Amino acid sequence: MTITCFIRYQIDPFQREAFRAYAQAWGRIIPRCGGRLLGYFLPHEGTNDIAWGLIGFDSLAAYEAYRTRLKEDPEGRANFERARRERFILREERSFTEGVAGTLGSAA
Repeated sequence: MTITCFIRYQIDPFQREAFRAYAQAWGRIIPRCGGRLLGYFLPHEGTNDIAWGLIGFDSLAAYEAYRTRLKEDPEGRANFERARRERFILREERSFTEGVAGTLGSAA
């Protein structure tokens, strides 16, 4: 089973660019640690303090192995520390989802 870790962030809208840099760093770190980064998303219109990150894994066990590698990764630890220090993330929620066959990557 393939799962997606769906992360919902409440961010400080006045620190949008700090969150962008945080997300861009994960673009290097996540694949190195074993996750399939599907993307990070910043608000564009409407609500200005909600952002998302989506990361794919083959299973919950693969996610747990990824988390272990992530905690050992120097750049990953530094990125977490930067977010803690600068406080641009106000809240974070994680949900694990599975895709519905026939709906993923469908062309218009």
